[in-house]
Amino acid sequence: MLDLIDRGNSTGGNRGRIWAIDPIDGTKGFLRGGQYAVCLGLMVDGDVKVGVLGCPNLPVDDKAPLTADIGSNGTDDEGHGVLFSAVLGQGATSRPLAASSSEEGRAISMRSIPSDSLADATFCESVEAGHSAHGDQASIAQKLGITKPSVRMDSQAKYGSIARGAGDIYLRLPVKATYQEKIWDHAAGDLIVREAGGQVTDIHGNRLDFGIGRTLANNKGVVAAPAASHAKVLAAVQEVLNAKQ
Repeated sequence: MLDLIDRGNSTGGNRGRIWAIDPIDGTKGFLRGGQYAVCLGLMVDGDVKVGVLGCPNLPVDDKAPLTADIGSNGTDDEGHGVLFSAVLGQGATSRPLAASSSEEGRAISMRSIPSDSLADATFCESVEAGHSAHGDQASIAQKLGITKPSVRMDSQAKYGSIARGAGDIYLRLPVKATYQEKIWDHAAGDLIVREAGGQVTDIHGNRLDFGIGRTLANNKGVVAAPAASHAKVLAAVQEVLNAKQ
């Protein structure tokens, strides 16, 4: 078993087939009985082709309201546990974790929110302040007219939640200028959101680059939103961050 684990030592890159696996994404969420995910992404020549997220503590119902205490009861029964998946060019789906392997997934899509109606949006962010700049993100939400408090969740469950329309915006702004995001923390979620009709970029508006190694060294932060409103969200992000310089 240890020999098999040690085979997972690829340095990444933009040549060939590379699997990015995170067996417990959101370790602290797992320990506290909140959100965590099992994440799998397949990259071919640097492009994510397949993404899968297993989220044991998310409700099966794609229309379940997204609240700050979602999954906090730590249960893992028939009413919880969802599997998100996407194949490039074929859309995104969800299905119960308890479903048989032959059961078809349900097509999911992001909620369509015009850029002039973002006051009704729900935005997600990381629980840990060390992972994401909560203060800046609160300022961005205020600039967009969002009055609801953010929903703080661990793991790529945030990507799955906005992909199925339970949430709308996911912001992960860098706390440290030198920090580089890991590809296994974003590959699956990035594809699932894009296949559900969303757009995912860094704070400069660049697509996430999974083809240069084990980190997103060419990117800073993550801004994920419905395609129709991503430009407005990104403009607010840049305005808030530029004001700090």
